[in-house]
Amino acid sequence: MKETFRWFGVNDSVKLSHIKQAGATGVVTALHHVANGEIWEVEEILKVKEAIESNGLEWTFIESIPIHENIKLRKGDYLQRIENYKQSLKNVATCRVKNVCYNFMPVLDWTRTQLFWKLNDGSTALRFDKVEMAVFEKFIMKREGVEKAYTAEILEQAKVRFSEMTSGEKQQLEDNVLKGLPGTVDDLTIPVFKDMISQYDNLSHTDLKANLSYFLNEVIPVCEEHDIVMAIHPDDPPIDIMGLPRIIKSEKDLDDLVSFVDSPSNGITFCTGSLGANPDNDLPKMIRKFSDRIHFLHLRNVKREDDGSFFEDNHLEGSSDMYEVVKAVLDIEKERGVQLPMRPDHGHQMLQDLDSNSAYAGYTAIGRLRGLAEIRGLAMGILRSS
Repeated sequence: MKETFRWFGVNDSVKLSHIKQAGATGVVTALHHVANGEIWEVEEILKVKEAIESNGLEWTFIESIPIHENIKLRKGDYLQRIENYKQSLKNVATCRVKNVCYNFMPVLDWTRTQLFWKLNDGSTALRFDKVEMAVFEKFIMKREGVEKAYTAEILEQAKVRFSEMTSGEKQQLEDNVLKGLPGTVDDLTIPVFKDMISQYDNLSHTDLKANLSYFLNEVIPVCEEHDIVMAIHPDDPPIDIMGLPRIIKSEKDLDDLVSFVDSPSNGITFCTGSLGANPDNDLPKMIRKFSDRIHFLHLRNVKREDDGSFFEDNHLEGSSDMYEVVKAVLDIEKERGVQLPMRPDHGHQMLQDLDSNSAYAGYTAIGRLRGLAEIRGLAMGILRSS
C-alpha cells in the first residue's frame, strides 16, 4: 500500500514536514479555500501541488472536490454546477493530479456526537452515541417525525439524558453534530441547518441514487478522457439520520454504484470505518468483490455497540478484523499489480496532542502516526509470512 496522510492546508497544525517524518510519501488534500461548487483554477491547484512537492511529497489523492447541494438535489443551477465540476476535473488533470475522492452525503460529510470522548487509556476518540443523537434530533433540533427514527427505549433514554444535561453540555452536543470540515460546509446553526435539510424532505433513497447516477453519467466521460479516477466515500455513519437519506452504506449500494457507469473511472474509496459501522458488512469479502473498483483506502476501526452507537477504536482493535482486511487488500494488490493509496483515519488524540485542540478532531498527528505504524507493521508481517 502507498502510505498517505490527510492534510488540511496551510492552516493545519499538522505540517507537511510532520507527514514526511511519519514515513508517508503521499498527501491527501484539497483546495479548502475554494467555495463548494466553484471551479478549481489551475493556478490555485499548482500552488498546493508545489507546496507539497517542495517538501519531497506527492499529492496522491484529492479529498475532495465537494459536490454542490444543488447537484445532489438536481435542482436550481445544478447543470452549471456540474459544468463547473467538469472544468475542475479537467484542471486537476492538467496539473497531473488525477485521483479524486468524493461523497454524495446530503449537507454533512460526517456526523459525530462527541469529538473528544475519553478512553480508558486517557486518550480521546470520536464517538457516535445513538442516545445523544436522539437528544439532538428530538430536544435540541426538534425535528418533526423524529419518533419514527428511534425505538421507544432510545427515546426514553434520550428524554432522561436531556433532563440531566447542563446548558453547556447541550451547546457542546449541538456544536459537535453541526461541525463542518474545511471546504464542505461551515459550522452551522440550527435554523440554517433545518433549512438545508428541509430541501431533502421529499427526496427518497431512490431519488438520491438516481441523482448520483445522473451526476456520474455526466462526469465519468470527462474522467475517462483525462485518465482520472473518481472514488466515492461511503456514508458516515451508514444509517439514516435527521431525516436525510443514506445511499452508500452496504454491499448492495456498492453494487448499484458500479452499475451506474461501467467504467474503471467510477470507483470506490473503501473506508473500513464507515462500512465497518454497519454490522451487516463483510469487509474482506467486499474488498475482494469490488477489487477492480477500489482506488483508495481509509483504514480505521470502530467498536460497535448493541444500540447502534460506535466509537473510533485503535486501528487494529474494534469490531472489524483488520488482519483479514489488510490481507484482502494485499491479495488484490498482487492480483492487480498495483499499490493502492492508503491513509490512516481518525486517530486518537494522545500524548502532547492532548494539550491542544488546534487540529481537526480525529486528525491529530500522533494518533494517526500510531495508526499508520500499526497498519504498516501488520502489512509487513502478512507479506513476510506469506
